Amino acid sequence: MSENQQLSLEGLNFTTLELAESAHIFTITLNRPKRKNAMNAEMTNELTYALDWAAQERRIRVVIIAANGDTFCAGGDLRSMSGNPEGGIVSNVPHREDSKDVAHSIRHMNKPVITKIQGSVLAGALLMVCNATHAIAADHAKFSAPEILRGIWPFMVMAGLFRVMPKRQGLDFIMRGQAMSAAEAAQTGLVNKTVPAAELDTEVATLASELASLAPGTMQMGLAGYIQQEDQDFDGALAFLRTQIAACLKSPDAKEGITAFLEKREPKWD
Repeated sequence: MSENQQLSLEGLNFTTLELAESAHIFTITLNRPKRKNAMNAEMTNELTYALDWAAQERRIRVVIIAANGDTFCAGGDLRSMSGNPEGGIVSNVPHREDSKDVAHSIRHMNKPVITKIQGSVLAGALLMVCNATHAIAADHAKFSAPEILRGIWPFMVMAGLFRVMPKRQGLDFIMRGQAMSAAEAAQTGLVNKTVPAAELDTEVATLASELASLAPGTMQMGLAGYIQQEDQDFDGALAFLRTQIAACLKSPDAKEGITAFLEKREPKWD
């Protein structure tokens, strides 16, 4: 997203998503249940736009990516990669020349992003799960990268997968294309936690509320620093992080947090 480009949701018709905002939390719900929320060009454009809008809005502190239906997302829509096959209102969400892909928008949002996984995750949908800061799954959900079974390799998925899963387990996962249970996904680090389906709403809402109550400016600074230092060598990362802690200590959030601690009150974040 261009630094000078201000996005707006006003007057836009999102045909593949449902959007909701409450108490600094922005929920994006994938809404192609008849297609198992498979991502066509329209959904990809709408999702990227919504994520980039949330990134620029100061009042948004946490993003939840959820889904309607029995499947979280089946990856790319191999039957219909463009258009509006469901009919109804046609999307008027702008296509932007400088728009990145969904994984990039999630990873570089520098805000907490929670994937609320109510059903199975397949193929390219793993990009959302791997690049979000948190992934909470219903305990019946399955995870799979079945591309190899169709003669395809999940190249894009690897960028995020091997940043959250051990390499040998991740390689086996994509080399054989077999489904992994939610419990196995939690053991490998693909998701943070599994809960019974009936508890998923409460679990995610509690987590989102907690994250939204924390220092938003510091959270953004910290997540940006995390991404930037991730691929640096130790000495380079340490030098970079030294500059970041110095900047953080001078920030409005740090000043308010320290003052609140000394005054024995709860901090008030702008």
